[in-house]
Amino acid sequence: MNTITRTWNVNEEERTVTFGGLHRLLDVLREDLGLTGVKEGCGEGECGACTVLINGDPVTSCIVSAVQVPEGAEILTVEGLEKLELGRRIQKAYMEKGSVQCGFCTPGMLMSSYALLSRNSRPTEQEIREAHAGNLCRCTGYEKIVDAVRAVADELEQGTRSTV
Repeated sequence: MNTITRTWNVNEEERTVTFGGLHRLLDVLREDLGLTGVKEGCGEGECGACTVLINGDPVTSCIVSAVQVPEGAEILTVEGLEKLELGRRIQKAYMEKGSVQCGFCTPGMLMSSYALLSRNSRPTEQEIREAHAGNLCRCTGYEKIVDAVRAVADELEQGTRSTV
């Protein structure tokens, strides 16, 4: 079997991994790098549980071949959010707003929230809903997730005002 070796920046840490040419990014992250916060739900890119960021862009890692991820790429998984102030704020807001129940969809939701707020600190409700459109939640419904993202956006806006 053909193997590939790549070095990526995963959660702000350089990681070198060797994998088979047909491996999905999801499998490499979970099995080879031990990042089990990345979940497999549907295996078809429709539920969003496996969402990670590659160079800042959200992708469903269950439908991305690991070979497609270029050498030196920056990959952020849910485990890496704790290292980032914005990531910690989002996680806290999810807990405070009751946006987490079973937790299965939560990693992908958090990653989509982070991707949105890192690009747009004051999104509209429509933008929040669009950013999470590829993520399914059967427990909390989306209103509490929208509330959590709004709360972080409000915090960011207040922080900007107080420093001006």
